[in-house]
Amino acid sequence: MFSGIEIRDIVISWIALGVAFSFALAQGGLNVIQLATTGQFSASDAITLVSISLVTVGPGFVFHELSHKFVAQRYGYWAEFRMWPMGLVLALVTSLIGFIFAAPGATYISGTNITREENGVISVAGPMMNVAIAALFTPLLLLNGSSLLYLVGYIGVRINVFLALFNLLPIGPLDGAKVFRWNKLVWGPLFIGLGIAFVYLYF
Repeated sequence: MFSGIEIRDIVISWIALGVAFSFALAQGGLNVIQLATTGQFSASDAITLVSISLVTVGPGFVFHELSHKFVAQRYGYWAEFRMWPMGLVLALVTSLIGFIFAAPGATYISGTNITREENGVISVAGPMMNVAIAALFTPLLLLNGSSLLYLVGYIGVRINVFLALFNLLPIGPLDGAKVFRWNKLVWGPLFIGLGIAFVYLYF
């Protein structure tokens, strides 16, 4: 179940991140505009880039958080996504220099006697969702490298692999710290596999 506030926060976060990443992609190392068009930036290029960002980047963040919510609810806990307005502002501001600080919000979970296993399973659900989304985009990489569908796949895979790997870092409040404490045999192969994929995609 979704509350009206949660739906509002999800939609706002999705749109804000889509716009922010379109700025970052246009100015950053991906050089999407030059790959997708003749190199002349136009209104149609802007619309295309925002659309690609909404389809690839937005789901990577939003569905990551919602996966935490759904798993927590299966355990019987209250869980809802809340946007972080300052995080969205930071995402938009930093995107103007080609680098983005993306922290749209978090899924808040409330309950008593949450076990280490439950906390680990709830936490690993987010990165696993990013892995699943990356897998869905992967077939598009088989298309012509200059096509827009290829770019959708390229961005979708890169961003979601990065999100999964980053969130699995075993530090601080990140998902990885909770997964590591729960089951190192789950955390280890997943983290190593994503690390190899990251190196391949980014280097």
